[in-house]
Amino acid sequence: MEPMIKKCLFPVAGYGTRFLPATKAMPKEILPIVDKPLVQYAVEEAAEAGLTDIGFVTGRAKRAIEDHFDISYELEHQIAGTGKEQALEGIRSLIETCTFSYTRQMHMRGLGDAILKGETIVGDEPFGVVLADDLCIGEEQGVLAQMVGLYRQYRCSIVAIEEVPADQTHSYGVIDGEQISDRLVRVTNMVEKPAPQDAPSNLAIIGRYVLTPDIFDIIRETPPGRNGEVQITDALLQQAKSGCVMAYKFKGRRFDCGSVSGFVEATNYYYDKIRAKQ
Repeated sequence: MEPMIKKCLFPVAGYGTRFLPATKAMPKEILPIVDKPLVQYAVEEAAEAGLTDIGFVTGRAKRAIEDHFDISYELEHQIAGTGKEQALEGIRSLIETCTFSYTRQMHMRGLGDAILKGETIVGDEPFGVVLADDLCIGEEQGVLAQMVGLYRQYRCSIVAIEEVPADQTHSYGVIDGEQISDRLVRVTNMVEKPAPQDAPSNLAIIGRYVLTPDIFDIIRETPPGRNGEVQITDALLQQAKSGCVMAYKFKGRRFDCGSVSGFVEATNYYYDKIRAKQ
């Protein structure tokens, strides 16, 4: 019987240079969208999809992520019995529901390499990958939950995609393929960060993946590309050629919180949402 997906990798080793000086001593994943760190939104999305074995591929100066997903006895003692306890309910629930594992990416060698570093956490099982920079709000259910449902149907690797303006293809991995349905494309080609004139489409991969474990062997055989980095798109293209990779146009909205403008947009969205509830 095909194993259920329980594991999710979070590559969080990057330096967050677009947010300097804020990220000089603080992980970019801990930057708050209103009152909650970016990475907590991402872990909540994984937990909602049933992926409760959480693995972080971290780097130097990322200890704050480990501390966030741990109990702070001093803080708990200080706010015990006060109205402030309520603010910790969400993170307490995650700590009780999920298990957290950590491994390090010593050298920044690309997303493919970061995912490969997570093999010791994942083992021989299908797994999710979430890039916390992409904050996704799903319709009815989260984006990862939508993808896990598709995995059960197709039993192959699935990448989330969205249409982007033609002049932005150079910022993404871009796919081409055979249309299966309104929202589903069987991938035949993938290009990492193509110039607009070289892009096979305007369907860009965003930071949500469900991957089958054979991807690890493929990554091992994938030569480094631009800047000496091992690109996950190169490995996924090999997987698409030898088997099957589906690209899914998810139901929902994505904020690119790796950029300052997207981060501010997400903050405004959540701030308005909170005010509407008050």
